[in-house]
Amino acid sequence: MGNFLGTLVNGLAGAATGFMTGGPLGAAAGGIGGLAAGGGPSGGGNLSPGTDPTIPISQQMNRAYELFNLGMQGEELRHQADMQIQSQQFNDVEDEKSEQMREVNSLRDVAMKQREADDKIVKEFIKSAGGE
Repeated sequence: MGNFLGTLVNGLAGAATGFMTGGPLGAAAGGIGGLAAGGGPSGGGNLSPGTDPTIPISQQMNRAYELFNLGMQGEELRHQADMQIQSQQFNDVEDEKSEQMREVNSLRDVAMKQREADDKIVKEFIKSAGGE
């Protein structure tokens, strides 16, 4: 009740001061100003970091939000690491396939040269046997 009475007194004092300096409009403005500065239910003076219940709630919400973001960043880092591992495995498999293809091509080239040599030998044999 004390805060309400103090607010009321501040409002009346502001209205009186406003009336003396600015007439009826000054009284209205002074009264509103006195009520707002009065520290009562309608004024801002009764709210402070120690008494405002929204400040600790807001701080807890900010902490929860920061923890959530930290968790999301950790998840993103884990995902990036998994993607890097998968990419490296893919590259390793592709490198192995390329190496195998080179080996197969080399073996095919050797086989073709062997066939060409065999064909020359057969042609020479046919010539020497008197087939031509």
